[in-house]
Amino acid sequence: MQIVKSELLNALAGELEKLSPGSGFGAGAKAVLESPKVAAHGDFACTAAMQLAKPLKANPRQLGEALRSALLTTPAFEKWVETVELAGPGFINIRLKPAAKQSVVQEVLQGGLEFGQQAPRQERVLVEFVSANPTGPLHVGHGRQAALGDAICNLFQTQGWDVWREFYYNDAGVQIQTLANSTQCRAKGLKPGDVGWPESAYNGDYIGDIATDFLAGKTVQSDDREFTGSGDADDLDGIRQFAVAYLRHEQDLDLKAFQVKFDHYYLESSLYTSGRVEATVNKLIAAGKTYEQDGALWLKSTEYGDDKDRVMRKSDGTFTYFVPDVAYHIAKFERGFRKVVNIQGTDHHGTIARVRAGLQAAGVGIPEGYPDYVLHTMVRVMRGGEEVKISKRAGSYVTLRDLIEWTSKDAVRFFLLSRKPDTEYIFDIDLALAQNNDNPVYYVQYAHARICSVLAAWGGDVASLKSVDLSPLEGPQAQTLMLALAKYPEMLTAAAEGFAPHDVTFYLRDLAASYHSYYDAERILVDDEKVKLARLALVAATAQVIQNGLAVLGVSAPRKM
Repeated sequence: MQIVKSELLNALAGELEKLSPGSGFGAGAKAVLESPKVAAHGDFACTAAMQLAKPLKANPRQLGEALRSALLTTPAFEKWVETVELAGPGFINIRLKPAAKQSVVQEVLQGGLEFGQQAPRQERVLVEFVSANPTGPLHVGHGRQAALGDAICNLFQTQGWDVWREFYYNDAGVQIQTLANSTQCRAKGLKPGDVGWPESAYNGDYIGDIATDFLAGKTVQSDDREFTGSGDADDLDGIRQFAVAYLRHEQDLDLKAFQVKFDHYYLESSLYTSGRVEATVNKLIAAGKTYEQDGALWLKSTEYGDDKDRVMRKSDGTFTYFVPDVAYHIAKFERGFRKVVNIQGTDHHGTIARVRAGLQAAGVGIPEGYPDYVLHTMVRVMRGGEEVKISKRAGSYVTLRDLIEWTSKDAVRFFLLSRKPDTEYIFDIDLALAQNNDNPVYYVQYAHARICSVLAAWGGDVASLKSVDLSPLEGPQAQTLMLALAKYPEMLTAAAEGFAPHDVTFYLRDLAASYHSYYDAERILVDDEKVKLARLALVAATAQVIQNGLAVLGVSAPRKM
């Protein structure tokens, strides 16, 4: 139906321009076809008459009537439109002919896995997500970020972007030193609660596991590093390197279970060893955007909308954490990424203004508003009506791997994507395990499996359905289902632009509901061959769109359940 809508929009734009010749109002730009708020009003709605009435100094209803009459004479409307009605102060409601709605079935079957995707646009986007410090297992908050980041990457890919997935982690600093000290204490026989156990130490059982393997001289390997333990409990630097490699390996296992892959792991330490942090500070000083006060170096971030100036270099000579962030984003820009998206927790909200201020102050040509941010809240986990707060593995929180083991990768991904990122989410273990319509991922996957069962019972070649006569698809449930299929491409585009993979989950639930309603209303494997093939084509197209949408979320589309 994309061709149908394109032809109707072109006709609408042309008639709008004719209604305001030489006005300079750009009336053709008002050519937009919306979905009516009330389905009974039609298939498309147009509000252009009301938008143009004031600049054209015309009565909106009279303008709407003139537009309605003109549209009815255009070839596109004659071919695809059944009725054009004027309502209220100038609303134009458009009802399509069945053939217009039926066209989407062939579009889907011919497009296959690529239906809804846009052509390559020769533009690159870097999406940074998870970026967990290697100080412990990934928790459910990291899981939400992994699901969001991966789905947003998939959405960008559907829109033709060249996508680069990046994981940034702190391999230096106070937290890493705490990790090393905690592991050394365990290696020397101390454990949480003992006299001499540091108050700031990490208490999870995983610290003991790291110490045991270090003392045994084991070798640990992750995607970006490998290290062998010396077995010497006094070798603090070796313990640090071993612990980081060990936990990076653990995180790799978590991400593998979640089926998330990265193109690159970027080390914070490299910003210092490469001189990027020092070069960034020198740029800011040279630009006159810093000053000395109380022995510290400050950034004039208030000049760029921040609520107060920020310390860059503390009186002890160390840098505050946003300084390497600025250096890191300059590096992203220099690597050719003009579009950058950071997926982070809402606790990072305060860093946005200072990072953007630093990028502007550096004067390296980075545009305002760079980078984009998607902030997410944490996740609460419920089981049996009670909140699950800790994991023995981690010592203080539920890990991502726990959640996957308790339910499934598909459930975790779908559930964590089913709300806007900045809204609190409660993950209900019991609901994720339920095999009923209350479980959203089960509901959608069951629709796909149900269709596959019908197609298997038919036993024919699905490819042959691409050219069948679709004219029998005239029932109200069939037409509702076809309109739902037609919304998929535009939904993807809007979801990508709004960093909103939750829109995909909402769409899939609605599509599954439309399919189940259709299945209940019309038997598919009927004796009439023409009717049967048309209905099979419709459900095959529905299965394809469900599969495509679930793939964006990183969720499987089972053929049997």
